[in-house]
Amino acid sequence: MSTKLVALGIAAAATAILASASLFTVNQTQQALVLQLGEWKRTIQEPGLHAKIPFVQNVVLIDSRVLDVDPPVEQVILADQKRLEVDAFARYRITEPLKFYTSVGNENVAEQRLAATVNSALRRVLGNATLLAVLSKERAKVMTDIKAQVNQEAAQFGVEIVDVRIRRADLPEATSQAVYERMRSEREREAREARAQGNEQAQQIRSRAERERTVILAEAQRDSQVLRGEGDNQAIRILAESANKNPDFYSFYRSLDAYKASMKGDNTQMVLSPDSEFFRYFNSTGTVTKR
Repeated sequence: MSTKLVALGIAAAATAILASASLFTVNQTQQALVLQLGEWKRTIQEPGLHAKIPFVQNVVLIDSRVLDVDPPVEQVILADQKRLEVDAFARYRITEPLKFYTSVGNENVAEQRLAATVNSALRRVLGNATLLAVLSKERAKVMTDIKAQVNQEAAQFGVEIVDVRIRRADLPEATSQAVYERMRSEREREAREARAQGNEQAQQIRSRAERERTVILAEAQRDSQVLRGEGDNQAIRILAESANKNPDFYSFYRSLDAYKASMKGDNTQMVLSPDSEFFRYFNSTGTVTKR
């Protein structure tokens, strides 16, 4: 009885070992290579439970997710001979597991090669770009060119580059100070030009206002003279009408105006004949003096 139990146990263990050696699981973040005595037999990219020949075939699991590679900071020389310290990173996906396995073997080696590839592409592309291009809207085209070059080399070991980005791009400290001084000088020059243009525009505005003021005053003076002339004409007409209606009163009124005009001074002396028409409304005779 015990012998049978031992045999059954051995058979069960052997079956379990055989099943374990024959089956394997590929999850959703993996893809698998089935190798037989070191030679590739098939690639599995569907998740689930799969079978293989036990003890003859083995399975290599490869990540199917988007992975990151972070190269060291690289100093590059731009087309305008400025030095730039660039901190970039890339994201990649293993699209051809067999080529990846046979060319680089594992992710650590792949990341080392990709890091070198990214920095090499940075040097080539940025070497043909100016600092202004890197800092302006042209930066998108620069990054597209870098990604294309990295992708071309990464395809040799079954990798697709999803993205390449520059995390930080700084000038060396000495260069930064020189660039800062130049930018400050340019801003000061622009400010001087803006002030000069403002002063010129202000002078133009003042000149235009002065011309308009002169024109307005001339027109006002002309209108005033016209109105004054019309008023004088109307006054003469009224006086003429008054003289026609009452000649004696008109003569008296004009004599009063003459008295008033001739006696404006503080020390006015007039020597006239006593029977002068000027004294027709005075009862006295002789010299008339106002003090």
